[in-house]
This record gives sequence, structure tokens and C-alpha cells, in this order.
Amino acid sequence: MYQQILIDDLRILAERAGLNLSEDELRRLLAGVNRSKQQAAELRELFASTDEPASIFDLTGEHKIK
Repeated sequence: MYQQILIDDLRILAERAGLNLSEDELRRLLAGVNRSKQQAAELRELFASTDEPASIFDLTGEHKIK
């Protein structure tokens, strides 16, 4: 579950990031931002925090597969 961002919230976030966006730009961005938040929430539901990656990256070479 995710909470939709309102246009006022987006305006505040944009200002904190140093962006000076017009009302029209904020309106056009709002749908995409909320869609991205929804997709991220859906992905989080698919994976448990105990899931491990299928492989590991080991720069040292200490973990060789036999």
C-alpha cells in the first residue's frame, strides 16, 4: 500500500531539491510520480526482506564457488 502524493507535497519536494517548477509542470509530473510510487510498493510486496540475491559480487575472490 502506498500513499499518493498531492500536488502541494510535490511542490514542497521540488523546492527542497532546488527546483522552481510551474503549476503546469507540477501537474504533469504528479501522475508519473504517483505511478512510480505505486510500482515501487508493488515490487516491495513481491520480495520479503529475508530474500537473498541469487549471486554475490566479491572483489577479493575469497568466496569462490567449488
